[in-house]
Amino acid sequence: MKEKKLIITVWVAGSDKELPEEDRQLIEEAYKATKQAYSPYSKFNVGVAVVLENGVVIQGSNQENTAFPSGLCAERVAIFYANSQYPDIAIKTMAITSLSNGKQNNKAVYPCGACRQSMIQSEMRQQKPIRVIMAGSEDIQIVDSIKSLLPLTFDLEDYR
Repeated sequence: MKEKKLIITVWVAGSDKELPEEDRQLIEEAYKATKQAYSPYSKFNVGVAVVLENGVVIQGSNQENTAFPSGLCAERVAIFYANSQYPDIAIKTMAITSLSNGKQNNKAVYPCGACRQSMIQSEMRQQKPIRVIMAGSEDIQIVDSIKSLLPLTFDLEDYR
C-alpha cells in the first residue's frame, strides 16, 4: 500500500481590504443577498453572488421550509438559476457570506456537502474551475476550485 497526499491551498485574508475591487463588490452582492433569505427556523441567513464569464452577477439566498429538508441552500439557488438561465456561460467566481441577528458573521461560512456536490457538478459541466470566496467580516478564505472543497470527487466519466 502507498500513501497518497492531498494538498489543498486556501488563501486567507483578514479583511476585504486585501482583495481586488471585483472581489469586494462580489462579497457586497452576496451580503445583500443575505437580506433576501427566508430562514425562520435556523435564523441563519446565507447569501451568495456568482459572477459569470459574461459579467452577469446572480444572487441566491437560503430558502427554508417547514417540511425539512425541502428548503434550499443559497449556493444551490444561485448555481441552479445560473445554469438554467445561462447554460452556456461558465461561472467564474462565487462569493458566500452569512448573517446572524442582523449582522454579518465574523467567520467565513462554508458550503454544506450537498452544495459542494452541486458546485463540483457545475465545475465539471463547464470544464473550468469555479473560484470560491467564503467571507466573514474578519475572515475571508478563497479557493481556486471547488475541488479544494471536495477533493475526492465522484465523476461518472471516470468509470465509463
